[in-house]
Amino acid sequence: MDSINHILYIDVMEKPPLTILLSAPRGFCAGVDRAIQIVELALKKYGAPVYVRHEIVHNRFVVDSLKAKGAVFVEELAEIPDDGRPVIFSAHGMPKKVPAEAKQREMMFIDATCPLVSKVHREAERHHANGRQTILIGHDGHPEVIGTMGQLPEGAVVLIETVEDVAELNVPNPDNLAYCTQTTLSVDDTAAVVAALKARFPNIEGPHKEDICYATTNRQEAMKAIAPRCDAVLVIGAPNSSNSNRLVEVALAHGCPKSMLVQRATDIDFKWLEGVKNLGLTAGASAPEVLVEEVVNALREKFDVKVDEIRIKEENVVFNVPRSLVA
Repeated sequence: MDSINHILYIDVMEKPPLTILLSAPRGFCAGVDRAIQIVELALKKYGAPVYVRHEIVHNRFVVDSLKAKGAVFVEELAEIPDDGRPVIFSAHGMPKKVPAEAKQREMMFIDATCPLVSKVHREAERHHANGRQTILIGHDGHPEVIGTMGQLPEGAVVLIETVEDVAELNVPNPDNLAYCTQTTLSVDDTAAVVAALKARFPNIEGPHKEDICYATTNRQEAMKAIAPRCDAVLVIGAPNSSNSNRLVEVALAHGCPKSMLVQRATDIDFKWLEGVKNLGLTAGASAPEVLVEEVVNALREKFDVKVDEIRIKEENVVFNVPRSLVA
């Protein structure tokens, strides 16, 4: 028995040391938390199935967990039978034609759009009502961008992504413009695009308050705080999660030599971690804390791990769910 204990002790001692710099804030934001609650409360109130148009949030673990509880995910309303079951719209928002179709089909629908995305929708509508053409800074094809552009008539919104796009903009009235942004962009990259817009179009009108959401901003600032101290960074998030991909980029831009996106512990490339002594770890706004714990536990199997949480700010934002679900 003593010899077995001795062997186990030697194995533990031979694990290479690894300090995990755990970034905070990380993981779920208020909009994501609200959207997931809406699906869970709808299942509790109405029973299964409950239909959800598009992934409720961009995270496979979350989507699969809700599927197991009775949520049925579709891309378009045409996939949903006229069976009277509830339909939930995802946190990313949707074009106006989607709720219009739902009303026409007399569907019972619940809007889980993040309130901060809805804020951008209202801004775009306000600019249009004031006769201004809207320039939207965002990623082509992202559901949030499709939703924001779909608030206004075709052609009323022009999408740009980069500083280079600003130079190529051709607008009929350069003195009557406004801009909005996707909520999950890189803070630094977007600031550069906004600066280019203002330089070329001095009369352009911006939002009353920054469009990039508090959670995206906080997670990027937290990453900037740890990146220079890290040999590598792991970001937990989905490949189609904009805010998670931006965290990978922020780490590389602020002093970390290598950065990688993983969906969960099984995606970790341990060869990639060879020689790493200080590892940054964070999670995008749609990744649950259980996946952070899973990754830390997987790293403990290979390394002698010390966890040092670096918290730059407390978050206490809460968005209420619709009253109809809690009545």
